[in-house]
Amino acid sequence: MPVSRQEFEAVFPKLVDDLKEHAAKYKLPYQAMQWFDKSVNYNTLGGKYNRGISVIDSAQILLDRKLSEDEFFKASILGWMIELLQAFFLVSDDIMDSSKTRRGQPCWYLAPQVGMIAINDAFMLESGIYTLLKKYFRQEKYYVDLLELFHEVTFQTELGQLCDLLTAPEDHVDLDNFSMEKYTFIVIYKTAYYSFYLPVALSLYFTGHASEKNLKAAHDILIPMGEYFQVQDDYLDNFADPSVLGKIGTDIQDNKCSWLVNQALKKCNKEQRQVLEANYGRKDQACEVRIKKLFDDLELQKDYQQYEEKVVGQLRERIANLNESEGLKKGVFEEFLRKIYKRSK
Repeated sequence: MPVSRQEFEAVFPKLVDDLKEHAAKYKLPYQAMQWFDKSVNYNTLGGKYNRGISVIDSAQILLDRKLSEDEFFKASILGWMIELLQAFFLVSDDIMDSSKTRRGQPCWYLAPQVGMIAINDAFMLESGIYTLLKKYFRQEKYYVDLLELFHEVTFQTELGQLCDLLTAPEDHVDLDNFSMEKYTFIVIYKTAYYSFYLPVALSLYFTGHASEKNLKAAHDILIPMGEYFQVQDDYLDNFADPSVLGKIGTDIQDNKCSWLVNQALKKCNKEQRQVLEANYGRKDQACEVRIKKLFDDLELQKDYQQYEEKVVGQLRERIANLNESEGLKKGVFEEFLRKIYKRSK
């Protein structure tokens, strides 16, 4: 049975108490403690929790049974550690991108009295991961593996972010800087590792199935799946109905090195290239409309549909050929694919 948001969220207050208890050991003054409490709740709650819940869902599939109360609690902690990692990235990202809103409310750095204190708050969210990891998993034989996994995936995500910021700065449009090679690097490192590989790797360690063969097999399916997910995201940013998507796409105005613009650069003729040069990455609605029309003229919707069928076909084949002899289950990957195939938001 897939886990509900409510079940997952019910664990969080205990973890906030753990973090505050740890801070209290250093006699953190009351005002700062209140601030820490508010920051952790504001920045970690309210998302979709796909990454966090996937740890629990994957563990249940791997064990082929419902988790005991204690197992559910421990798997939820691992899930919340990914959500803290996500919160750390988002608070930082929003400052770097000068974003205005996140999950329907002002970005943390734009909340009253916050400003650049948000940078330190982001560091504290990241530190929370290791506080919880030590408290609940220090006695496990895979404790160091989890430590290394979180550090490695954090670094990989930061590499992806660096490449993204250098390739597509919002205030300087240079389409010659874009390429599919850079795009692929950005999406694999900025999205696929922490959103797809990390939840499954954690559940493999947790259930005792983290053999080298299983981790590699999971990696070889989940990294391409994460790439597909981001291409899908880029497609939906332009082609989805905003009322269904839940937001208005901003990739064109934000000068994003997206899948669509890279496809357009590959397909366009000289005149179309000039339209791209003159209008892409401009904070101007009329420019955005011209780019959207160009994407339609280039039939990028059709290209995406062909891409989706090809990639999903390859993923299904890899899943079907998966070796389950060391406890890895096809169901883990089928569940991930089910959630994202043909999604509309």
